[in-house]
Amino acid sequence: AETIVKNSQQGSRMIDEADLMEHLREWDGKYGPTYLVLDLLQKIFYTSDAARESFVELCEEEYVQKVTFDSYLYKTVQGNDPVGDLKLGWKTLSSLYK
Repeated sequence: AETIVKNSQQGSRMIDEADLMEHLREWDGKYGPTYLVLDLLQKIFYTSDAARESFVELCEEEYVQKVTFDSYLYKTVQGNDPVGDLKLGWKTLSSLYK
């Protein structure tokens, strides 16, 4: 929203499409990865009852809960633990193989 306020010169100028596009580029750059991850999770785990059950099992993992909480708290996808991310990836793939 700061971009809109700045481009409108504190509300004294009507913004145009270019101003909105600038705001959207900034927003997509900041939050796009989060929505990509959420979209992938939905496409993978919401295709069948078995996939949903696998997702529930994964959500019981402490690492998943920590990453989820931190991601909501900081409004960006968190991980920052490559070993934990690899373990989670392996568990994800193996849970879908069931």
